[in-house]
Amino acid sequence: MDAIVKPRGGTRMVLAVLFLGAFAMGSADMLVVGMLDLISAGLAVSIPAVGALVTAFALGMAVGGPVLALLTARLDRRSVLIGAVAAFATLTLVPVLVADHTLFLIARAGCGAAEGLFLAAALTAVEGLVPKERVGQAMGVVITGFATSGVLGMPLGTLAGQLLGWRASFAGLAVVVVGVLLAASLVLPALPTARAGHTAGTQLRHAFAPRVLALLALCSLVFLGLQSALTYIVPYLGDVTRISGSAVAVVLCVFGVATTVGSAAGSRFADAHAPRALVVGAVGLTVSLAALYLFGGQVGLVVLAVFGMGLFAMAMAPTVQSRVMSLAGPGGALAASLPASAANAGDAVGALLGGGAIGQAGLPGAVLAGAAVAAIAVAVAIATSRLRPPASAVEDTSRTVDPIAA
Repeated sequence: MDAIVKPRGGTRMVLAVLFLGAFAMGSADMLVVGMLDLISAGLAVSIPAVGALVTAFALGMAVGGPVLALLTARLDRRSVLIGAVAAFATLTLVPVLVADHTLFLIARAGCGAAEGLFLAAALTAVEGLVPKERVGQAMGVVITGFATSGVLGMPLGTLAGQLLGWRASFAGLAVVVVGVLLAASLVLPALPTARAGHTAGTQLRHAFAPRVLALLALCSLVFLGLQSALTYIVPYLGDVTRISGSAVAVVLCVFGVATTVGSAAGSRFADAHAPRALVVGAVGLTVSLAALYLFGGQVGLVVLAVFGMGLFAMAMAPTVQSRVMSLAGPGGALAASLPASAANAGDAVGALLGGGAIGQAGLPGAVLAGAAVAAIAVAVAIATSRLRPPASAVEDTSRTVDPIAA
């Protein structure tokens, strides 16, 4: 985008709408997890069949998101954002209106793709709303919306499902998304894409350049290491730390709060000190996982370790996003969707790695495997710190400045 757009309602209002959109979609992402048994009973299918709904959403986001981002790279960001939110709202209503597991699977995959498109469009949109030196901070607002959904959105949706039925929970979520749609229609200004990088070939060439792939590898390693331990954290807390019931819920809440704090804090370093922030984040995650492994029987240290896991992993998210889009240069519209795909891939492999480690060394093995992967991520973070954007991505100094506080 060649000049900073000045929305009539102010930049803060636009960022608030993007935050709310991310929050609503992030809540839908994990809503099924909190109602596995309710959905299973309601559709008369097995728990694993309901679990496939989570996989469908993840695959839709990891694969469908980048494809849609590529296909819509030429379009105005406002149109893309509104279209993604409208599609998400419509698909969220499918399980409310039709009691069919197959259609539910298809709708969940579609929701994942729409969320991936929304994320990519929102993150490229903020480049046209704030000065270059505050882009990472603005991206952090969007990412924090997703992080906050894990702390508030999913628990509230699960509670609504238990009290009113799981379909009511999805219906309520659809109403929230429609509210976001109306707000977006009123608040979002026209946000044309940059002149460079319109063609699919240019997008692909720059978005998958080696320098970008290196950052995506770092992203995958971070979430692979995290998920290797996190997937099995509940049984670990029970068998190793010797806590159960409400105490486990408290630890999980601590992790959720840490992810929100981390994403918000990490955005402060995404612009000026990005390479250093990634190294510090990877080191912090490694130390946290190592502490969880070494002091698994001490409740206080376990809580601190779990907090550190969420804090450092999510603190890296805004910086990785900003670095990937910067390194992609003219391919930024497509590249914006790739960190989410890389993180999802890391989550999937991490769960498998942790499971395999448990087979060899018990539950502590999953944590140790995660720490080993995180240590590799430290080396990759150091190695990628010297990477620089292509010459074509040098910022046009003729852009006017509109502070994020406008």
